[in-house]
Amino acid sequence: MKQRDVPHHQPRIDRRIAEHVHDPYKTRMKLPEPTVCPGCGAVYQDGRWKWPALPVHAGAHREPCQACRRVENNDPAGWVTISGTFVDGHRKEILGLVHHQEELEKAEHPLNRIIRVETTDKGIVVTTTDIHLPRRIGEALQSAYDGELDYQFIEETYLLRVHWSRN
Repeated sequence: MKQRDVPHHQPRIDRRIAEHVHDPYKTRMKLPEPTVCPGCGAVYQDGRWKWPALPVHAGAHREPCQACRRVENNDPAGWVTISGTFVDGHRKEILGLVHHQEELEKAEHPLNRIIRVETTDKGIVVTTTDIHLPRRIGEALQSAYDGELDYQFIEETYLLRVHWSRN
C-alpha cells in the first residue's frame, strides 16, 4: 500500500485568540511610583499595592486603587451568602469570623476588602472587592462550623460567588 502525501497544514494565523478575562477595575498601565490611593492610603510601589511602611512624600502621584473604585461604585467582585438555621443562633460569631478573615487578608493584600455586610431574614450577604477574600471566608466557615460550601466563578464577569449554609 502506498502512503499518501498529506499536505502539511500551518497553524492559522487569522484565528482569534480569546483574551484571558481580568479584573475590569485593574489598572492596565504601570502607575508612577509611588502612587498613593487618596481613599485608603495604600501605596503602589514595586509594581503592587501595599500598605506604606513609611510616610509617603506629599508630592506623590495620587490615584484611587481598584478596591476603592469598586467600593465607590458598589460593584463587588465577590459575594458570600451565608444561610441556614444555624446562622440565627451564631450570627455574632459568624460576623466576627468574617471580619477576622478580612483583617488577615487585608494586612497582606490592601485591595482585598469587604464592601458591605448585610443581614437579611435568610442569612448574611457579604460583598468584597476581590475574588480571594470570599474563598477565604467560605473556607474559614467550613473549617469552623462544617456545613455545605459551594463556589461559582464566572470568568466573563470576574465574579466569585460563595455560598455556605448549615441547618
